[in-house]
Amino acid sequence: MTIVAYQGEPGSNSATAAHALYPGCDEVPCTGFEQALDAVTLGRADVAVIPVDNSAAGRVADVHHLLPESGLFIVAEYFLAIRFDLMGVPGASIDQVECVRSHVHALGQCRKLLREGGWRTHVSDDTAGSAREVAELGDSRHAALAPPAAAELYGLDVLRAEVEDDPENTTRFVVLTRDAGPWPEADGTTMTSLFFCVRNIPSALFKALGGFATSGVNLTKIESYQLSAGLSPSRFYVEIEGHPDEPHVALALNELRFFSSEVRILGVYPAHAHRLRGRAG
Repeated sequence: MTIVAYQGEPGSNSATAAHALYPGCDEVPCTGFEQALDAVTLGRADVAVIPVDNSAAGRVADVHHLLPESGLFIVAEYFLAIRFDLMGVPGASIDQVECVRSHVHALGQCRKLLREGGWRTHVSDDTAGSAREVAELGDSRHAALAPPAAAELYGLDVLRAEVEDDPENTTRFVVLTRDAGPWPEADGTTMTSLFFCVRNIPSALFKALGGFATSGVNLTKIESYQLSAGLSPSRFYVEIEGHPDEPHVALALNELRFFSSEVRILGVYPAHAHRLRGRAG
C-alpha cells in the first residue's frame, strides 16, 4: 500500500488529491510543505502530493523554493477541481453564523459569499482544520469553508454547498518521490520541470530562454526566486511541454546550459488529461 504525505489535515483538498491518485493509500498528514517533503526524503512516506498552483490564487507560496532543494523528483501531475462548502455544527442555520473560519486562500476564493453574509473571518492553518475547529467549538455562530469531505469527517452540517466564486477553480498538484525512475517514453504529451541559474553576464536570461523559442518548445511556466538576500543571481523554475530526448527539446536545453551556471531536471512525466481539454481541432 502506498504511503502518501501531504500538507494539511484529513479531509483537505490535498487529502482528496492523494486518494484520487492512490486509492486506499495510507496518509501522512503534515503541518507544512517542508515536513511533507521531508517525510519522503526520510523514508516515512513513499510519495508526497503537493499543490503548486491554483487557477484563482496563483502559485502556492514557498513550494517552488522548496522543490529544488528537496532532492526529490516529480513523477506525475494531477488537477483537482476545488469545491468549498459552508458548514456548521449540527442543527445550526446560516442565519446564526457570525464568524467564518478557513485557510486564507479559501477565504479569498469565496469572497462573494463572505460579502453577502457580512461575517467576520478567522484565518486557519488549513481548510479541513477549520472544520475541525468548528466541530470542537460546538458553537452555531462559527462556520467553516472547507472541502465537502470535511463535513462528514467532522460531523458538521452543510449550510450551503459549492460556494466558491469560480466554478472552474482548479488546483494543480505534483507527485514527488525519492527515485526519478525511468522517464516515460517520448511518444505522447510529456511535461518537463527544471530549474536553472543563469550566468552573471549581460542578457544571460534572454539568451538562455531564446533556445526554447527558436526550437519551437512551448514554455508553460517560469517562476523566479532568490535563495538569499543580496545581489546573487535569481534562480528560475520552468515547465515545458516536451521530453528531453526529443531533438528540438534537447537543442533548447543545450542552449540553456550554455548560458546557465546550473541546470537541473526535476521531473519528466505524462501531462495530465486536464491540460489537453479544448486542444482538439
